[in-house]
Amino acid sequence: MGALAFAVWAHAACGLETVVGGLTWERRPVDPLPGPRRLGEVVGAEPLNLAVAVAGPDTTGPGGFAFAEARMAGFLGRPTVLVDPNAGPAAVGRALADAARQRGADLVVLLDVGGDVLAHGGEAGLASPLADAVLLAAGPACAAAGVPVLGALFGAGCDGELKPAEVAERLAELEATSAPVDRIKLPAELLPRLAAAAVTVPTEASAMAIACARGDRGERPIRGGRRLVELTELGGRLCLFDVGAALAGPARLAAALDPDGTLADADRLLEARGIRTELAYERDAAAAGTVPDPLP
Repeated sequence: MGALAFAVWAHAACGLETVVGGLTWERRPVDPLPGPRRLGEVVGAEPLNLAVAVAGPDTTGPGGFAFAEARMAGFLGRPTVLVDPNAGPAAVGRALADAARQRGADLVVLLDVGGDVLAHGGEAGLASPLADAVLLAAGPACAAAGVPVLGALFGAGCDGELKPAEVAERLAELEATSAPVDRIKLPAELLPRLAAAAVTVPTEASAMAIACARGDRGERPIRGGRRLVELTELGGRLCLFDVGAALAGPARLAAALDPDGTLADADRLLEARGIRTELAYERDAAAAGTVPDPLP
């Protein structure tokens, strides 16, 4: 959904053609197995290399669940992309560059919904830093392989983790180093398209971002009331930034990772720093036999 927000804006504003995608990592209500699925576990996708595959409406994971990317492919009527982050930053970055060349793309946009990708690591609400850190850390390898990368975030604070003010502070850190941040207001005529997609691909965080873009304000509960989202003007903006500047500045978790390590290595590094990851939560929940939260 976050990728679609960039895609509809890029097409409307710049005439760009895009292919949207996401990770092979679904929330526990969809896939109760811990961590992201490896491409070898994915059915009905066309692998392009070790970490990237093309998905269609019938692409499924173990047990037959539909990936969000499969639902999005059905909504859009064209293929999407699945990225398996298990190999770690450098390998995934090279795979993204290879996939971009195969599909005729000349830019890779690494987009996060919420703003956790710019986290320092000590934020009280931080709950899912691992995937964001690994993918942002993949940016330099993608660029080194010949395909430029652009950082983006949508829905600042809308996932109930970092507060909007914390995301604003991280963006200000970028700008303090003379790295520009574009805060793009999505035209009102694009919002119905995003809202329709959010029905097909349920996501509370992106739904909150759409509400922000529509001008809604105040607090909204998500995750069954366990977290509150503050609806702000920034939450409705699409923010674009330089990946290298982010790694050299606020994105301390991504910068700390070993580019040549795996996702499991990244998880161990963050855990050693006292930062609990989404993978640790999923492992513990699976071991305890906890019933998945019914909310996506």
